[in-house]
Amino acid sequence: MDEQKKLKLGVAVIQLSDLHKIDVVAGAKHVNILPDIPFNDMSIDFLDELSNVLRKSAESKIYSDLMAFSFWCRRGNINKLKREHRDGNQRLGRGLAFHIAPSNVPLNFGYSFIFGLLSGNSNIIKIPSKEFPQAEFLYKTINDLLKRKKYRSLCDNTAFVRYDKNNDITEYFSSICDARVIWGGDSTIKNVRQYQTPVRCIDIAFSDRYSLCAINADILLEQNSSELKYIIERFYNDTFIMDQNACSSPHLIVWLGKKKQKAKNQFWESLDAYVRKNYNLPSVSAVDKYNRFCQNAIDINIPFELIRHGNHIYRIVLGELPDNIHSFRGNCGYFFEYDAKGLSEIIYIISNKYQTLTYFGLNKLSLKDFVIDNKLNGIDRIVPIGQALDISLTWDGFDIIRSLSRIVDYK
Repeated sequence: MDEQKKLKLGVAVIQLSDLHKIDVVAGAKHVNILPDIPFNDMSIDFLDELSNVLRKSAESKIYSDLMAFSFWCRRGNINKLKREHRDGNQRLGRGLAFHIAPSNVPLNFGYSFIFGLLSGNSNIIKIPSKEFPQAEFLYKTINDLLKRKKYRSLCDNTAFVRYDKNNDITEYFSSICDARVIWGGDSTIKNVRQYQTPVRCIDIAFSDRYSLCAINADILLEQNSSELKYIIERFYNDTFIMDQNACSSPHLIVWLGKKKQKAKNQFWESLDAYVRKNYNLPSVSAVDKYNRFCQNAIDINIPFELIRHGNHIYRIVLGELPDNIHSFRGNCGYFFEYDAKGLSEIIYIISNKYQTLTYFGLNKLSLKDFVIDNKLNGIDRIVPIGQALDISLTWDGFDIIRSLSRIVDYK
């Protein structure tokens, strides 16, 4: 893109000295700031058509995250979300939402875009420089749909941009937006927050988080072979699909109940068999996993035992829980385990770093009460095993639609 290109914002035209460094991979080379009502018909139509195209594609059969994204965009799901987020108020989007997507989850940018779209905003989405094949396919599919005549106004309100690390560009987008949706590690978010925004701009920061899983051993042992297989598949989806890179993927497994050892043997042996059949562990990841364990052996100052299932699964069995366990994590099948008599034993480790608690064999209301009654500073989501990666419009404790829209009050 040459230096003469301009980014058009509403009726104003803003000259960008660095625009030649931006690659617009989907949407418009100029973006109109034009707030709309949340869940407007064009947005729902667009997402439903996107869903249909993706589900019919060969790529969705290859990439499970792409297929999951396509199902999330279905009209039925979006209309369900629309009903759930009615609050009786007349709302409009805030204006321009600037999104900074993370580099470790391929399709996260797509969900962030939907957050802004369904809230009624114009959107500029900074996508990662790192290329993923399923992400490249999704960019192209979105762009092809946006270029259709019936979605022209939506196209004019949208831009997916890629640029190398350039603080001037990020600073510029920050200076003109009405909301920022920032995904990334703590250092990334601190860096972005140093850039000034308009006084009414809001930030939604999805920072580095930590998640855990609680399993009732006795209930697990009551499952027949097909039920156990289902649980194993669901746990695999929570962890190995994203290589435990998602903040909602569990790293710590807390075992409850009386027959823990028998249940653990059954669970991990079944998972190991399933992983060996379905998961390709890159050699470099196997080396990284071993190196991580060596570092943990130095840094963790409590008794622990390593149990390996080949290179595919590392289990760090802890004799006690350090209060900074959230700072120890791995990926590609690297788990910490702890046997507890009750959830009260883990209260002291829960900080605002904790996002998702997945569970099996436990009562969801009791888990909710555990968080509320103990006034925990962390755990924003409580979902059954298999739903860790099921993104929703309530995420990280934020109500996305209410946060990214404004109320038009009238008497």
